[in-house]
Amino acid sequence: METEERKQLRKKVLDFLEVHGIAYELYEHPEFCSVADGLEYWKEIHGGVTHCKNLFMRNHKGNRHYLISMDCHKEFDIHGLEHRLHEGKLSFASEERMMRCLGVHPGSVCAFGLINDMDLTGADPKELFENGHRVKYYLDKDLLSTEKVSFHPCENTASVVIGKDDLLKFLTIWGGEVEWIEV
Repeated sequence: METEERKQLRKKVLDFLEVHGIAYELYEHPEFCSVADGLEYWKEIHGGVTHCKNLFMRNHKGNRHYLISMDCHKEFDIHGLEHRLHEGKLSFASEERMMRCLGVHPGSVCAFGLINDMDLTGADPKELFENGHRVKYYLDKDLLSTEKVSFHPCENTASVVIGKDDLLKFLTIWGGEVEWIEV
């Protein structure tokens, strides 16, 4: 990803947070695409922060998209979610789908990508859930008991930390379907 594109993606997220009165802390670091790499840089961030791992999936028909966020130290049971959804086999979404639905490239999937699931002008109606969004969001129930969470700002050379209450505010502003699940 080009430096200018990274700047624009980050700016869009930070501007959104500021406009909506969501306080944040920004931590810059080298690009990384895995939790293992992130742990090296996240150790500098203190104060009850849960760093999140994020997965972006699609159903077998390709008409439903799911974002899943959890504590970065946890493993996710994809087959368990498949059984719960009754949507058939889930697979990781392609880069094209990541860009279309969340405005992110691989390695940068994050909750803040949901700001790109708000203006759905030109969206394929077959992809929309009943609430008018393309993405359903599943979150680790344990995030409700954390003080702060961190996500990339739609590009992976920084981490943005927000309080749990601000995460809940962000989700309300987004307005899509959220489900808190055991991970």
